[in-house]
Amino acid sequence: MPTDDLNDVKSDDAEVDNHDERKQPHKGVYLLPNLFTTAALFSGFYSIVAAMNGNFSNAAVAIFIAMVLDGLDGRVARLTHTQSAFGAEYDSLSDMVSFGIAPALVAFSWSLAPLGKVGWIAAFIYAVGAALRLARFNTMVGIEEKRYFTGLPSPAAAAIVAGIIWVASDKGVSGESLATLMALLMPIIGLLMVSNVKYRSFKDLDLKGKVSFVVLLIAVLALVFVALEPAFVLMTVFCLYGLWGPLGTVFKQLR
Repeated sequence: MPTDDLNDVKSDDAEVDNHDERKQPHKGVYLLPNLFTTAALFSGFYSIVAAMNGNFSNAAVAIFIAMVLDGLDGRVARLTHTQSAFGAEYDSLSDMVSFGIAPALVAFSWSLAPLGKVGWIAAFIYAVGAALRLARFNTMVGIEEKRYFTGLPSPAAAAIVAGIIWVASDKGVSGESLATLMALLMPIIGLLMVSNVKYRSFKDLDLKGKVSFVVLLIAVLALVFVALEPAFVLMTVFCLYGLWGPLGTVFKQLR
């Protein structure tokens, strides 16, 4: 083989190797994004402890705090260029605690325990749904269309459960009175997480573009409503999001 051709082959191989290295996450451990992940994990753990002590409002709020922190760790990693394979795996384990185990145990302690086996089976179906959802999400990274999630995202599923508990606790409604509802709802949410129903991810939403004054006014009013009734507003938003996927699928079938 001529020397020039051999050099070209080596150059192409080097370019491929460099391209692969750019695509692969770093193997190091970075402090800043993992601090946010640890804080999210702590919030999920605290939610379980609060539920064990009967503080169900605090337990529900802790799950929402975990959602905020979970959304921040990835953005911080991308902004600071500190994405790593370790961080991705750590984030998945944190999500399983905060959005899988914590909502299941909080719901069981709050409402499902009096139902005995039926109660813990309903909670387990939710927990295993969250585990399967996270495992499938990890295997579909880079394959799935960015605009949509396949199945209900685990943070949204946890928000539905936490929102219902938060509103009921604030209104003085006991969990036992909603035991039958929760026994039906928990498996349904778990199955939605592992379903093929499409949910908008809003990753294509352009927050940097210009908007009209009306849109800005609506955003301000939405923040006011959240400040006045955070539990009710958050529960309503995430319940509507949970219904959006199945209803959208039905409408598509009817067309």
